[in-house]
Amino acid sequence: MGLHYISEVPSADEIKELFPMSEELTKIKQARDEEIRKVFTGESKKFLAIIGPCSADNEEAVVDYTTRLSKVQEKVKDKLILIPRIYTNKPRTNGSGYKGMLHQPNPEEKPNFIEGLKAIRKMHIDSIKESGLTAADEMLYSDNWGYMSDILSYVAIGARSVENQSHRLIASGIDVPVGMKNPTSGDYAVMMNSCIAGQSKHTFMTGGWEVKSDGNPLTHCILRGSLNRHGVSVPNYHYEDLIRLHEAYEEFSTLKNPAVIVDANHNNSGKKWDQQPRIVKEILHSMRHSDDVAALVKGVMVESYIEDGNQSVGGGCYGKSITDPCLGWEKSERLLLEMAELL
Repeated sequence: MGLHYISEVPSADEIKELFPMSEELTKIKQARDEEIRKVFTGESKKFLAIIGPCSADNEEAVVDYTTRLSKVQEKVKDKLILIPRIYTNKPRTNGSGYKGMLHQPNPEEKPNFIEGLKAIRKMHIDSIKESGLTAADEMLYSDNWGYMSDILSYVAIGARSVENQSHRLIASGIDVPVGMKNPTSGDYAVMMNSCIAGQSKHTFMTGGWEVKSDGNPLTHCILRGSLNRHGVSVPNYHYEDLIRLHEAYEEFSTLKNPAVIVDANHNNSGKKWDQQPRIVKEILHSMRHSDDVAALVKGVMVESYIEDGNQSVGGGCYGKSITDPCLGWEKSERLLLEMAELL
């Protein structure tokens, strides 16, 4: 038998009971959710910056980072809403390597999903306590949402998951914005169809239950670049790409709240992390040249941590990514302040 059952994972209710959200933190989340919702509906002209580590591998460093971010949020609150990236699930291109704190609460030890579930929930809650900022996470597994439904203010569906039926159906039952990334092929139609699925009502099976979803009107696109047939990065953050997405939304006219978040790293930067500030500024420049683009682009994603670059697992440098390279704190803070000036 090729599949070996190791241990039964606690239910979402059991994990939530171990690490509950207090009434105070719940109110913070409700206020943040409403503020972010208004950006996607067009009621607010504020701009979103979903910013943080490629993978959240260490609670101390992550909470340190989000606490620094909260101080910047106060400075830019009239223009920007900062959403920390606390990504605890790391999809890998070929399935190997560190897959995030959910898998390995300690990157140097063996996988342990039960301890991983406890660790990621505790980290998210501790971050809200210290920073007052509710976060974004990626839904690598469609079962994840139940464990995080009362914590997250934003959910991303990755380029390798966006065509998966389970992810699309779960997205339709989530009550915060869900971003659907373009697939690695770059096909806009795949991304748009995923948004249609996320915005529609469904009946499906999950977690041993037959369930119904109401549809999520805040399901939207994320442009993250693509790969051509030679494996070379092809960016899709340029003005022409944003206009093309605007036209795609006109074609897919049943979609509510047309919106895009532009990922400044991954194939948009060719994983050249230091190019992210330049890319973000080009996006803001494009918004100034077209009302259609300005209305469509709701924010950017930036991979950022305390130290520039990345290191191998066990590298020992505090606040430095152990997956994709990230923009360091000083450059990140400067970028956020410049963004507020340019908006």
